Amino acid sequence: MAQSKFGLGLLVLLMLLGYGSVFTVHETEKAIKFRFGEIVRYDYSPGLHFKVPVPVWNSIKKFDARILTLDSKPERFLTSEKKNVIVDSFVKWRVNNVKTFYITVGGDPRQANIRLDQIIKDELRSEFGKRTIRQLVATDREAIRQILLKATKPIADRLGINIIDIRIKRIDLPPQVSSSVYRRMESERARVAREFRSQGMEAAERIRADADRQREVIVAEALRDADKTRGEGDAVAADVYAKAFDKNREFYSFYRSLGAYQKTFSQEGDMIILEPTSDFFKYFKHAMPEQK
Repeated sequence: MAQSKFGLGLLVLLMLLGYGSVFTVHETEKAIKFRFGEIVRYDYSPGLHFKVPVPVWNSIKKFDARILTLDSKPERFLTSEKKNVIVDSFVKWRVNNVKTFYITVGGDPRQANIRLDQIIKDELRSEFGKRTIRQLVATDREAIRQILLKATKPIADRLGINIIDIRIKRIDLPPQVSSSVYRRMESERARVAREFRSQGMEAAERIRADADRQREVIVAEALRDADKTRGEGDAVAADVYAKAFDKNREFYSFYRSLGAYQKTFSQEGDMIILEPTSDFFKYFKHAMPEQK
């Protein structure tokens, strides 16, 4: 009975020793091994690892290796125009050298955020002081981002971290400045609108003048062509009349007289007063002579 209890106790002891001598490092973690409080190893890859199962002899501390976020509180900065702007930004970072990270900030992400926050704000203050509000709002955010990444990299390396990205979320004006800026922007937009309207009216006048000119040219050319066609037609008609007149002058004269009679007495009750001997009644008095 005593032997069985001893064997059971030994088994439990071995299991405890085995459990205490094994530790796991996940993909989202970085680990440091200490021996009597001193760092002896910090380059563990993800997986299963072994250590001496005596806490005083070996101890393991793990740190988050994922990308962390520093979401800074909005801060006031002065531009080159000596105007205040309120800037809201954030930083993405992660632990790069876990040994340096532990030595400089005690492995505490909150302490790292405090150090990073001061570094980023100092750099932002410097860059914003070189630019106007228009440059900051319109064009220079990406340039500032690249400058900040380059300037903070050596400092971040000394903290054992790697800055992934720095972004400016918002740039706002204080209430007392916003109204004057908005009025100036409004007047500027109104000036540009007036200029565009003026240019549009000028272009419209040019288009209308060109259309009127083209219309006059088209009408003049049409009238010219019509007169030419009419003249050609009259010439052809006169030639036909002349040839017909030459073939039988007396018949042509008779035919013309009939046409005149028809037009004169086209309606019932039409009346004309002439001398009976007038040439108008020539063919009422005499028949057309026979042609030889």
